[in-house]
Formats: sequence, C-alpha cells, structure tokens
Amino acid sequence: MKRLLVLLSACTCLALASAQVPETPKSLPGAATFAYREGENEMLLHVFKPQGWKVGDRRPALIFFFGGGWTRGTPEKSASWAKWAASLGFMGIAPDYRTNERFKTTPLESVADGRAALRWVQANAAELGIDPAKIIVGGSSAGGHVALWTGITATPPGSSPAEAPLQKPLALILYSAVSDTSQLSGYTPRRFGDHATALSPLHQLEEKMPAILAFHGDADPTVPYSQAVALHEKLKATGNKAELITVPGGNHGFTSQFPEWKDKGREHIRRFLGELNLTTGKNR
Repeated sequence: MKRLLVLLSACTCLALASAQVPETPKSLPGAATFAYREGENEMLLHVFKPQGWKVGDRRPALIFFFGGGWTRGTPEKSASWAKWAASLGFMGIAPDYRTNERFKTTPLESVADGRAALRWVQANAAELGIDPAKIIVGGSSAGGHVALWTGITATPPGSSPAEAPLQKPLALILYSAVSDTSQLSGYTPRRFGDHATALSPLHQLEEKMPAILAFHGDADPTVPYSQAVALHEKLKATGNKAELITVPGGNHGFTSQFPEWKDKGREHIRRFLGELNLTTGKNR
C-alpha cells in the first residue's frame, strides 16, 4: 500500500508539472498571425492593425517581447502592448520566442528568435503597411534583454547572421530589463554557460545605438537597479539618446505594485515617441 501511495503521488506531481506548461498560442484574438520562422523551429508573431489601416500604409510599429526569465511566458503577455500601440495608430506586434519551459532551450535561442522576428518584420514591411525606418522594439525583464539584442549589429553566440536585423530599430523601450549577464556582475550568468559576457548587452554595446527609454524600480530585488544605471551611463557617455525613468520604491513588476505607473509609463512613452517625430492618436 505504501508503495502504491508513493507511485500515485509521483504520478500526481508529474501531471501537475505537465499541466503548468502553457500551450503555445497559435493565434490571438483580434490579431493576424504570421510565421517569422518556418520548419522545425517555427515561430509565430501576432500583428494588431490600427483602425483605418490599408494596404500601402507606411505606419510606425511597436514590437514588444514578453518577459519571464527566458524560461516562461507567451505572447499573450505582450498582446496588451501591441493593442495599445494599435490604438495610437501604430502597427502593434507581439512575437513569440523560444523559452525553456515550452521548448527546453536557453537564452541564446531567445535572443536568436528576437533578432529573426525583427528581420522578418523589416523584410515584410511593405506588405504589413510598416515604415521599416520607424520600428520601435520593447520588452520587459528578459524580454528587454531580447529587445536590446535587436539593436546591436554584431551577431551574438547562438544566432545566425542570416537572421540578423536588416537595420537597427529606431528606438527601444525597456521595462525592468536585464542588460548585464556577465560572469562578474550580471544577472544569472550560469544560464549562458561560456557565453555570459558575449550575450551581455552592457558589454557589447556599439558606439551608435537606438534611442532608449528605460523604466526601472530602484528597489527591484530581481534585476538590480544598478544595471539600468550602468546601461544609461554608458549610453550617455557615447553620445546616444537615452533616458532612465526611476520608479521610487518599485520592485521588478512595479506596474502591479503601483498600478498608476501603467498610465504614467505610457505617458512617458507618448512623449518619447513625440521626440522621435512619431505622431500618435488618442490613447484609447
């Protein structure tokens, strides 16, 4: 009987573990879905069109990568960003990328997918009604790390030059982003094996980077605020347009901790977009 109970308990644990792995969404309500990579490693992205969109448009676009420590998450988490972008008259895009929970992969594959997703959008900009020179890329936490790698020309370990972005994004929007994964000072460098510093955006920044608007809580216990400060200082030192918005007392998920920061953050983004000469409609 004791052995039977142990076996039943083990089976229950396995079932629960299996049930916790989310399914990869094949579509999102209100979005057109495309495969930016086909074949064995097929990956999808979901496009939300603004009201009045028509063939031949050359609209700005926001691509936003979900967070989850390169381990969990799906584009359902970034769909709200894509929908908000569409409400501004932008094309809003929520890409999927490989994570450990669903694909048993490492952060290297996450970065490779982010770069491939941007390249696909750029290559298909005419059909999507997008101006390829007006693409903004954003991300939260590990998604911010993925976003940063779309703004670096050099091909990192685990990525293919054939899938490199055709040009850098116009700008990046980062929420609680991981910007340092180096062995000495980085966030969870063990996940990167021998490539921790090679995959650390802070250590691989180029002289000319996209304009960057970053948000970070100064009490973040997950990704230290010091990472955001170091990134900001290095960008400014090389003459790049960079702004760091500090959330006093904010933790890693500060928009849940302080709900008012959802609207505050988006107002900062609207201002930032205006400074880039990207006009927006009413925020619905």
